[in-house]
Amino acid sequence: MNALLHAQGINLAFGGLQALDDVALSVLPGEIHSVIGPNGAGKSTLFNVLTGVARPDAGAITFDGERIERLPPHLRVLRGMARTFQNLQIFPELSVLENVLVGRHARTRSGFLQGILGTAAVRRERESDIDIAHARLAELGLDKRAAQLAGSLSYGDAKLMEIARAMASEPRLLLLDEPMAGLPAEAVARVVEATRALNRQGVAVLLVEHNVRVVMELSHRILVLNNGRRISAGTPAEVRQDPAVIEAYLGVATDAA
Repeated sequence: MNALLHAQGINLAFGGLQALDDVALSVLPGEIHSVIGPNGAGKSTLFNVLTGVARPDAGAITFDGERIERLPPHLRVLRGMARTFQNLQIFPELSVLENVLVGRHARTRSGFLQGILGTAAVRRERESDIDIAHARLAELGLDKRAAQLAGSLSYGDAKLMEIARAMASEPRLLLLDEPMAGLPAEAVARVVEATRALNRQGVAVLLVEHNVRVVMELSHRILVLNNGRRISAGTPAEVRQDPAVIEAYLGVATDAA
């Protein structure tokens, strides 16, 4: 099967720090692929490179067979990539529904003049966008809070709202950067179920997460980074038994999880 996302030879340095060193990654259509490693391993930096927030010093990235390493983030969204961030990126003064509608912007077809004139096509598109946003919120148990100001949400619900916003862009690949960090067990369960439901619909997921038990439970394949380098890759069973992974990360993380 051809990879939906393929990255090869990715290098990125910040001054004298080699954040990513010859990293390779492939995500197949419809799979859940996780990236794990200790703090500072390069996981979020890799996400930034894949989504266009940072440009690699070297390497190639293809999405659905097209080279994208020079494309800005919004054009990658148009091609079917969406992400969440490790640190919340929300609009606290907007409602929960309005925050999720931001994720529909890339799918908006109406032009500026049509928007000014308020044509029937614009109204129909707006109604459709609202229906989709409500559906994404309902999948994460937040639909009853649609009218609430985003800034009044708990941290856990704000994380869930951010996931709903990413899902609203109708991605073919959803990149989740530590979506369960700081969440109570009930919210973690909601994220896990929403991830599975989205994946059942055919959406591929690339997940960075420190909850090793969840990673092992959800993932089809796992990439392990340490000090910006790939030290292991394979199925959860293969990664779990890799001595390099146990030494660098997994043994300690499993005890703490």
